[in-house]
Amino acid sequence: MCYDIKASLEAQLSKAKRRGDEHAMEEIRRKLIPYTDLPIHHASGFSHPKLLIYPDRSPDYPEIATWGLVPHWVKDKEQMRKYWNNTLNARGETIFEKPSFRDSAKNNRCLIYIDGFYEHHHYKGKTYPFFIHHKTEKPLALAGLWNEWVDKESGEVLNTFTIVTTEGNNMMGKIHNNPKLKGPRMPLILPEEMEEKWLVEIKDELDVKSVQAVIESYPENELEAYTVHRLRGKEYLGNVEETAKEFHYEELEF
Repeated sequence: MCYDIKASLEAQLSKAKRRGDEHAMEEIRRKLIPYTDLPIHHASGFSHPKLLIYPDRSPDYPEIATWGLVPHWVKDKEQMRKYWNNTLNARGETIFEKPSFRDSAKNNRCLIYIDGFYEHHHYKGKTYPFFIHHKTEKPLALAGLWNEWVDKESGEVLNTFTIVTTEGNNMMGKIHNNPKLKGPRMPLILPEEMEEKWLVEIKDELDVKSVQAVIESYPENELEAYTVHRLRGKEYLGNVEETAKEFHYEELEF
């Protein structure tokens, strides 16, 4: 799964930077960044942070969105709170089937650029957090779904998203070994050449299949991982740079 991420301003601006659009980058910094929770050295999805997504309706210019997709059929904030923590991730294998995600899978897909993500490893009754990132330190493009939800009582419009996940690769199989899960998972990381395929407009069943074909594990030889400070409990350092730094546990053999 993917419940903890690191997302710097530089990572979130990577698409605009890649395009060489200095004007867009300056506009994003001035108009959007102040209303996000960036920079995120570590954030849990359960805190529902605000960051930037690149939706299919605006693939070159990001929008602010809150982590935790709220489906359009949610009636009010009370019902929203019941579902919110269950929609941080969406299993890629079933996004076109599950009621919470199928409309967004067909019509509202997005990209989320992050520096990396955290997963917990289980060893002798304890959990140890790992930070996973690209071996070249370049940002990771995650596949996501988004939706705009309108609170009928207040008229408030909430832009929300979920991170799509897929089967974990061999490296994730070693790290993400939660005994309660059937198998390792990982976020759906898209190579640059696959990003636009994820955002393609779906007109028929062939388009659905083309999107489904993108859902696969990212090559483990492109990623690196190391242990970091605890992300939970009294030892948690908070959303600070040190949280993402390597930290060695003598008792952990990996």
